[in-house]
Amino acid sequence: CLYSSFPSNQIRDCLDHTAAPMDGVTLAEALHNRGINIRYLGKIAQMLAKVKQLEYLYDIVVAELLIRAAKHVFTAYMQSIELMSLSVGVGHFLNCFLSSCQVPHPQQVPDELQGRTSKRRNKRKGRINPFSNADSTEWANLTPKLLWSQLKGELKAYFDFELVPDSIDSAVEIFSLQKISLLRSFCVKTGVQILLKEYSFESKNRLTFFEEDIINIFPVVKHINPRASDAYNFYTTGQTKIQQGYLKDGYELISEALNLLNNVYGAMHPEIAQCLRMLARLNYIMGDHAEAMAYQQKAVLMSERVNGIDHPYTITEYTHLALYCFANSQVSTALKLLYRARYLALLVCGENHPEVALLDSNISLILHAVGEYDLSLRFLEKALALNIRYYGPKSLKVAVSYHLVARTQSCMGDFRSALNNEKETYAIYKQQLGETHEKTRESSDCLRHLTSQAVVLQKKMNEIYTGKPGATLPPIQIQPPSMGSVLDMLNVINGILFVQISQQDIENFKAEIEKRQLKDVSPTPSEEKTEIATVKQS
Repeated sequence: CLYSSFPSNQIRDCLDHTAAPMDGVTLAEALHNRGINIRYLGKIAQMLAKVKQLEYLYDIVVAELLIRAAKHVFTAYMQSIELMSLSVGVGHFLNCFLSSCQVPHPQQVPDELQGRTSKRRNKRKGRINPFSNADSTEWANLTPKLLWSQLKGELKAYFDFELVPDSIDSAVEIFSLQKISLLRSFCVKTGVQILLKEYSFESKNRLTFFEEDIINIFPVVKHINPRASDAYNFYTTGQTKIQQGYLKDGYELISEALNLLNNVYGAMHPEIAQCLRMLARLNYIMGDHAEAMAYQQKAVLMSERVNGIDHPYTITEYTHLALYCFANSQVSTALKLLYRARYLALLVCGENHPEVALLDSNISLILHAVGEYDLSLRFLEKALALNIRYYGPKSLKVAVSYHLVARTQSCMGDFRSALNNEKETYAIYKQQLGETHEKTRESSDCLRHLTSQAVVLQKKMNEIYTGKPGATLPPIQIQPPSMGSVLDMLNVINGILFVQISQQDIENFKAEIEKRQLKDVSPTPSEEKTEIATVKQS
């Protein structure tokens, strides 16, 4: 029952992309949070292969399968390497695994040095190392073909996954993988530290990794993180209060959770970064943008230290900080943070991911705000293509992307293209929300404005073609967006909704929540993707 139902439930949860894993670490965390063991990765990969909308997740799962199989083979491979040949051996394994070089030959350590080291070690231990072979350079006989044969066998035996490719190049082509992402994941899994430089993987005649590129190997230890139960209870209760609309009560509870976490864990811990992020978001919703930015800066610094500078959580922290910086009129800083987040996202998972579409939309809006329409349009078109790919052509996210593209094209004077894109927006809103919805009416008004602009422009162009004296093109009426309107749109695409409702509606909403709580068990802790700030109407 577990084998058949849990992975399929996980797949259904991923279809809305609210918490899309970006790498193997976040994938394993998502599976464990739902009680799914890593040994089911092969089964999950088979299910994902049938879902076109989740092809990015399929690629991440296959990459994780490859890395875990490589780790198993690497552990056995390391047993036969002499200490003096360690860097050479690790580099040779990486060349066989990731390099396009056909027959990599490892750099050899002098035989007399190897023999002296081996004798000294055996004399010190007083016995023969059971892992060492008679030929201590047997590891050097590893070839890409042999390694990939071992990987296929390991994947079949451990994960029941049939790997079709027999080389890194064919695997990259079939599964849309990135060699740099595989290298990053392999180093995280095995504890290998390599030199920071640009690595060329595509050369057929030159090795990618050399002895001097392997700097160190750290032990990777599995352990269970202890939980501060009191702080955890305060945090989850605060989340519940926020969902009910009691923002200040929730803020106080999460602040208390932060104090307890500082007392239990000290200054640095992933859960403290999580609390700081939530407090920053609450301050932003309640209108204190400066305080939100201060809390989020602390969250970014802490995430860089406890999670890593290229961790997906750190990328998310950069995105949130960029939003708060823009709200505080620090436009250039916001743009730099988003470019940094996008660079790291490309390193971790590549361009084909829903999170990259969100980053591109954020970048394009800020570029639009400063008048860089050409560059803004390029990012918007990329975000639109990704949103259509992962959310479907009739999604509301796609409607927003079409509207943003139309708005940018109208600022550039391309009214014909803007009109076509706004028509797509109107059609989606009309189908999904109905003709009387506010969004549909706004899109209809925008269509009328674009149509009038396009008609005026076409009339003047016809007069010029016919040679009418004194006919000139009219000045294009460009309304530069205000910072407030750009910020409102940034809030929309980042899932922050400010909903105007009456006091009676608030009371009814709270009563309904309390009724549900009486029926349900205590809520599970989860980060909400969308926060709703309720504002009383006078």
